[in-house]
Amino acid sequence: MSALGRVVRAGVGRRRVRTVVMVLTTLMAVTASVLAVGLLVAARAPFDRAFAEQRGAHLTARFDGTKVTAARLAATADAPGVTAVAGPFPTVSVRPRTVTGSDFLPAGVDLPPMTVVGREEPGGPVDVIDLVEGEWATGPGQIVVAPDAGPFRPGDRLAVPDAPGAPTLTVVGLARSVTGTGEAWVTPAQAESLTGTSGGAGRAGGAAASDNTAGVSGGSTAYEMLYRFRQAATEADMSAARAALVAGVPEGALSGVRSYLVVRQDETANAMAFVPFLAAFGVLGLCLSVLVIGIVVGGAVGAATRRIGVLKALGFTPAQVVRAYVAQALVPAALGCVLGVVLGNALARPVLHEVGEAFGASAGGIPVWVDVVVPGAALLLVAVSAVVPALRAGRLRTVEAIAVGGGSGRAVRGGGGAGRGRGGVFTARRLSLSRLSLSRLFTSRLPLPPAVRLGLAHPVVRPARSAAVAAAVVFGALSVTFAVGLALTLGKVQEGRMLDSAGSVVVEAGGGQGPPGAEVVPAEGPEGPGGSGGSGGPGGSSDGREKADPQAVAAVLRAQDGTRRFYGTAQAQVAASGVTGSTTVVAYEGDSAWGAPELVSGRWLDGPGQAVVTGRFLTAAGIGVGDTVTLEEKGGRATVRIVGEAFFTQGGGMALLTSTATLTELGLGERALPGRFHVETTSGTDQAQYLAALDRALDDAGLAALARAADANSSSVIVAMDALIGMLTLMLVVVAGLGVLHTVVLDTRERVRDLGVLKALGMTPRQTVTMVVISVAGVGLLAGLVAVPAGIALHGVVTPFMGDAVGMSLPDSVLAVYDGPVLVALALGGLVIAVSGALLPAGWAARTGTARALRTE
Repeated sequence: MSALGRVVRAGVGRRRVRTVVMVLTTLMAVTASVLAVGLLVAARAPFDRAFAEQRGAHLTARFDGTKVTAARLAATADAPGVTAVAGPFPTVSVRPRTVTGSDFLPAGVDLPPMTVVGREEPGGPVDVIDLVEGEWATGPGQIVVAPDAGPFRPGDRLAVPDAPGAPTLTVVGLARSVTGTGEAWVTPAQAESLTGTSGGAGRAGGAAASDNTAGVSGGSTAYEMLYRFRQAATEADMSAARAALVAGVPEGALSGVRSYLVVRQDETANAMAFVPFLAAFGVLGLCLSVLVIGIVVGGAVGAATRRIGVLKALGFTPAQVVRAYVAQALVPAALGCVLGVVLGNALARPVLHEVGEAFGASAGGIPVWVDVVVPGAALLLVAVSAVVPALRAGRLRTVEAIAVGGGSGRAVRGGGGAGRGRGGVFTARRLSLSRLSLSRLFTSRLPLPPAVRLGLAHPVVRPARSAAVAAAVVFGALSVTFAVGLALTLGKVQEGRMLDSAGSVVVEAGGGQGPPGAEVVPAEGPEGPGGSGGSGGPGGSSDGREKADPQAVAAVLRAQDGTRRFYGTAQAQVAASGVTGSTTVVAYEGDSAWGAPELVSGRWLDGPGQAVVTGRFLTAAGIGVGDTVTLEEKGGRATVRIVGEAFFTQGGGMALLTSTATLTELGLGERALPGRFHVETTSGTDQAQYLAALDRALDDAGLAALARAADANSSSVIVAMDALIGMLTLMLVVVAGLGVLHTVVLDTRERVRDLGVLKALGMTPRQTVTMVVISVAGVGLLAGLVAVPAGIALHGVVTPFMGDAVGMSLPDSVLAVYDGPVLVALALGGLVIAVSGALLPAGWAARTGTARALRTE
């Protein structure tokens, strides 16, 4: 090993605290940066790969067949910017019923509305359907379903009782469209038979009859067109593409459109929500790395001045000295980078696995170039921050370095010849003494113990070191403030992400089991309706009792002791204008304002014909608050006006909230009546006793209703975010504390003889600890006061980006989370970090013997 290598190895091994500080600093910065950059790139990779391989549709457009012909739609291939098209495909929304039972779905379950598309084959110029299992539908009575449409397998049978002839379809395959262009596929002829239209109307490029009309009860005549555009990278591009399509068809013909950008956002939302706060932590970590490594290397140069002189006397050139000190920073930093890359990849894998599953792809991982570029950039920053103090070491003159490191104290005491070649030393000492005198002038008048006054005077004597301590504490306290704000925000999101989560008790008014929107109906079996082949009557419960009368349930709730207030909800799956596929409608009855989701803008429902939706719904439909949406279900139609934008994530945030009057207007009959009641009990009510009493009251009234405690429904994604935020914050605070510790250690070692003098004059160990701790406590308190508003500002910048990542606007109540008690506690965070970092070297100073301290210089 070369002489330079031995110097580097000795420097790394001898100063363990310094080495640990640099390892942890780079570990934290690289971990957060690898996670942020890696998730930003890798989270979209499965979708982008599948989209490219399957030639996914940039826009999926649905058209009203009563307002435009298939020939007119085929002509939209010449619209500006269009590069490829597929369709028109006849589509119909049907409500299938299970004929064969399974472990997940019994026979006789009415499923939610399903969008069925008529396609001859899975291939084509746009949207190649990925056949996951089985085969494609090639004849009548066959259907291919998407895996997320339900727990189906090839061989299962589905009836369509509302279609002409009530056909039964056999599932022959499972397939997936990368942009969700359909929930099921049949042949074009089968699609036409489900709508009741004449043959040939829906084939691509074929001439459609001018009198296309809505099909009979099986569903409505509609067409689907799939487009790829030359420019489709941004929302502005997709808006321009949509405008081009609208211009090419009759007014009102375009009933719904879905951009691939919306689909990609939906599929990658959970992973992308991590990126903004991880990027913030990464930047904080890198800034703290530059600061702490600069402090550490600068302190190492200052503490080893005599050693540098000796190295130069032995023949080391200035360049070699610079390389030695830069290498002493790069070696532990490189170890931290390796550990950070490993930890970042390990933490990213569960998040990326979820994204990969959505497209049936492998989990993948963070790209290799991220694992190379991020640590490379971190090492470059480390090198730059270490070069400045290392250059100072290289410029030191040999004689001055040896003299300063070896005999400055004795020279001052001994006089004669001490000033030769050391004018700078005496200048620095005189400057330090003048600062000490000035500080003591101010602190001597304070009615405080001497140890406290000496500690308060220290920042004036050592302003550069105190500034370094303050900077480290600011970063640590800023991180704590930011992390506490994130945790409080995520807590509010956890509380409000589910609809109707304000109540503590839920009363189910009956109904069968199945997926959302499903109903249990009698299955036609050997024992007839209501026999063993079914699960109860229409809307009935699994034990055969009729669905409870909502009015009777409401009367029982009003009479029950402990009930403060309640409201009812009903749910249905309908078609909404501007949105492809079915839309979940949650309808409210009664005073529901207390249980309403948090509003971003507008107001809550206060009458019929109104609706509240999320920002994601508004974006998907291309509308805003104040616009109208038309709902359709089995020939019924109702128009509602959007009066408010709310925040919730249930159902992907695509539910439409309205009143039960809207479902009645759609002609849904009993389905428009509340099937669930949400109850808030009075303060001090024992929930277990309330539930038992309420169940007895419902049974006494002969009602098939069941009371239960409201579900907590915690999100595993939010739990993972909280854990990651806590881990990164702890690492940042530890690094900041270690930066303080290292600075105080250097300062204490340089003042060891002064400590010996103070001890000889009677200073006790406890007073020594007090003096050292107070020397950084005031700086820490002021730094904490500076860090709190900076952390609040960072929280205000980052959290809206987290909302944008999932396509949601966050309400003010989720952003304004810092109240008085929290701010007071955070203001003390800087003091806690500074004192924690100073306690260890303060204890070392207190334990140092007087004689040993006096001999040291």
